[in-house]
Amino acid sequence: MRFCYPWASLPREKILPMHQSSVEGVEDMSMLGDLHEAAILLNLHHRYQQDQIYTNIGSILISVNPYKPITGLYDAATIDLYRHHCLGELPPHIFATASECYSCLWRHHDSQCILISGESGAGKTESTKLLMKFLSAMSQTSLGGRMSEKSTHVEEAIMESSPVLEAFGNAKTVYNNNSSRFGKFIQLHFSQHGHIQGGRVTDCILRFGCFSPTPQQHNTPKTAGVKNRVVHQNPGEHNYHIFYALLAGVSGEQKEALSLLEPKSYHYLNQSDCVTNENLDDKQTFSNVT
Repeated sequence: MRFCYPWASLPREKILPMHQSSVEGVEDMSMLGDLHEAAILLNLHHRYQQDQIYTNIGSILISVNPYKPITGLYDAATIDLYRHHCLGELPPHIFATASECYSCLWRHHDSQCILISGESGAGKTESTKLLMKFLSAMSQTSLGGRMSEKSTHVEEAIMESSPVLEAFGNAKTVYNNNSSRFGKFIQLHFSQHGHIQGGRVTDCILRFGCFSPTPQQHNTPKTAGVKNRVVHQNPGEHNYHIFYALLAGVSGEQKEALSLLEPKSYHYLNQSDCVTNENLDDKQTFSNVT
């Protein structure tokens, strides 16, 4: 699809040369000489083309979903690198934000908070898991061993809770194969020695409603259609992962004993004409949950 804009003429005195910082690109966009929407988007675009998906605006981190794996971006060596440096000493990275948060916990002796926001498919769920991965690694090193050597039951329980939450609370949409249909507030409790002592997920709000209201729904009460996600899906969408995972993951004997059928046999799963997807492994999801 091509977009065409009408021609516009401007007097020469209103046309200014692009600032050198916009030409070369910057890691922290508060340093841009041209600070406006076009300059910000251009800077993000240049960095994105070089697989530099993280950019700072002061202490705020912008992440652009690459929709592909980037070698070495989140491996153990990268975790080890960022845990030894302060914010701003290395290129922007979600591990730098996590490291600063961990350091401020001890520097200020006060609770810290990281807020993740973005559109559907922006990478909020994955970013949350990456933060947990880094903080878990920091917790392990505080116990006196290397990151791969020591792991407490609490850390393992917190990390393993993600597949369960995603199975029961995430669904495939036309924009995102793993869209969170709930908002979660994760609390991690650290001991005085720096390792994770406990944690919980609170204020879990399951969003049953559809993504955007129809014209008839704009003037209806907010509770109208609250169960829409469960009882109806739009074309190309799924119900919650767990339904498909259960039907794909149980053995033949279990399926027969429980009188389970194929997904296309259930009204709550077959309305979208999309019961399978090559990018979703329902059997693996079932294995992760069980």
